Amino acid sequence: MFHRTSTMVALLVAALVMGAALPAAMADEALDKAFETLETFDWGHDRNQLNPIDDAVVAAHDDAAAKKALETRLAAVLDTGAPHAAKDFACRKLSLIGTAESVPTLAKLLGDEKLSHMGRYALERIPADEASKALRDALPNVGVINSIGVRRDAAATSALVALLGDSDQQVAGAAAAALGSIGNPEAAKALGAFQAKAPDALKLVATDAYLVCAGQLLADGRRADAIVIYKSLSGEDQPRHVRTAAMRGMLAAASAGN
Repeated sequence: MFHRTSTMVALLVAALVMGAALPAAMADEALDKAFETLETFDWGHDRNQLNPIDDAVVAAHDDAAAKKALETRLAAVLDTGAPHAAKDFACRKLSLIGTAESVPTLAKLLGDEKLSHMGRYALERIPADEASKALRDALPNVGVINSIGVRRDAAATSALVALLGDSDQQVAGAAAAALGSIGNPEAAKALGAFQAKAPDALKLVATDAYLVCAGQLLADGRRADAIVIYKSLSGEDQPRHVRTAAMRGMLAAASAGN
């Protein structure tokens, strides 16, 4: 009786162990198949076939080893001849789990007309100094300038200030906008000078950037610096909407001081 009971217990334990292992093995197999599909994935294909990768990215949130393995596999796709749709997908996933290790591969996309946007999309979101440096190294591309603004990369301030004088007005305008987003004292000083002498085509761009800069300064606790900007933009020589925005800024700065 005891022998039969022990055997039954052993079989039950084995079944439980196998039952736990089976779903994991199936998940691994599904993930491998999804990555195989990704190699040739293109627009119009069944997006659901990539769901195991989506699920794995979510599941790896608190698992550093799993996250690193996924990052390696996704970055590898970018170094192949996979369709743009596949690389677009990989970039989107790397924007969620990418680290400094993905930066060199993503940086290669910055010069690709069709994939530079997605390369920047991922780099904007990777919390690593290497990502910021990769974007700075790709200046003065307008899209890259925009991404630097999104990251509020203060280390790029001097380079952006120099671009305010670029002969390409798109470059100069993008540099102004990025400096406004960075919103540090150096950017404020440069934007103040630029706004005063900007060509007509860039006057509003420069003024908007200056206002954004004031807002960033105020948010960062530099109330006095923000007030200087708001006062300079509240005069009668400014368009009505600019004066209105400046007055609202002054009120916000006053409230922050109470």
